[in-house]
Amino acid sequence: MEFPDAIAYLDDHINLEATVGGPTAGVVHGLSLDRMRGVVKVLGDPQLSAPVIHITGTNGKGSTARMIAAILAAHGLSVGTYASPHLESITERIRRNGEPISELDFAEVVEEVAAVESLFPDRPSYFDLLTAVAFSWFAREAVDVMVVEVGLLGRFDSTNVVEADVAVVTNIGRDHTDGAGEWRRSIASEKAGIIEDRSAVVIGETDPELVEIFVAEGGSQHLLRETHFGVRGSSVAVGGRQLDLQTPYGRIDELYLPLHGGHQADNAALAVAAVEAFFGRAVDHDTVREAFLGLEIPGRFEVVARKPLLVLDGAHNTDGARAFAQTVRDEFTIGGAITLVVGMLGRPDLADVLEPMLDLEPVRVICTRPDSPRAVDPAELRALVQARLPEADVRIVDDVGLAVEQAHAAALDDDAVLVAGSLYTVGAARAACRRLGLLAR
Repeated sequence: MEFPDAIAYLDDHINLEATVGGPTAGVVHGLSLDRMRGVVKVLGDPQLSAPVIHITGTNGKGSTARMIAAILAAHGLSVGTYASPHLESITERIRRNGEPISELDFAEVVEEVAAVESLFPDRPSYFDLLTAVAFSWFAREAVDVMVVEVGLLGRFDSTNVVEADVAVVTNIGRDHTDGAGEWRRSIASEKAGIIEDRSAVVIGETDPELVEIFVAEGGSQHLLRETHFGVRGSSVAVGGRQLDLQTPYGRIDELYLPLHGGHQADNAALAVAAVEAFFGRAVDHDTVREAFLGLEIPGRFEVVARKPLLVLDGAHNTDGARAFAQTVRDEFTIGGAITLVVGMLGRPDLADVLEPMLDLEPVRVICTRPDSPRAVDPAELRALVQARLPEADVRIVDDVGLAVEQAHAAALDDDAVLVAGSLYTVGAARAACRRLGLLAR
């Protein structure tokens, strides 16, 4: 099987990421892990081949997973990381010590999984298969630890066939919910489903009512933000932030993080706490410094160019959009005009997600369409933008790459081009930036 054949095989299975709607917190009747348990059983339970740090939450999962993996690798461990979605290539989702699985290895493992599909008790989904491929490759590579990011919610996510040594909850925000009733509690309850009795639980959410839900689910110990770990100092530095962190086993002061945004300081504190929970001891401070120095997280407030400023950010929900806008205000002085390139997937609170971006008062907004069946019609985005910013130049460019190229071509050195709304939008934008010579190939 060649790489294109592997992609075609996966695409022949239902892909819930690409369908409109999907499971909603509190509306999960009929969901079960039985199908996924059947898949991994046939494959020899590769998810049990190494200890696991399992990560859930509304925002920050990807960044926290990258930081955890970097710290573990810097301590000399072989680290398998499974995350979603990808920006440009599906191989980005499955990594060992930061390097994506090769297309050759990916195709080989998909072929191995496909060969036994007839033995699975039920037809698996795209995400079931991709998750099984990740676990199988990690077992084949004999990694020392797996860092696994939940795809959707937690309790019934395909990844939840692991037995988490450390369960990490980043936060609870409005995503995968209709917003009705006690939606925050419903989301927390679904995400709490990754917690095992054996798990050390690291909780980034600070709402006491929600923390109670995670504690009640079980766990061998519970480490709480602002009680056992947290950010004690965070200031803007050149190309990132300077941090002082409280950890479960001490403090790390004057730690440089080469990422933009105060929210990344919170993710860093969470990552260090998770690694200390995994080790059961303090991390080596110099090793953490070394791990963070080389940290890059594409698509998370990624500064691609400076003159003009060009930023790519996958902010796709209200909390993410607020963090994005706050980072622009706190860390950049924009002397010229702002152009916003925005493409989003369907959700009930589109206007709420757009609001923080539009508060930056862009003079030009280009509404575009990410490559997904769930993409919002750019005309709908344009109507929302025009209602909020009647004086702005609002236009539609269906193709994301062309939208970015046009925005960049029209910008002066003191201007800024901000691309946001979805990781699908950012993925296409990164490809355009390569064509423009702004990113290495």
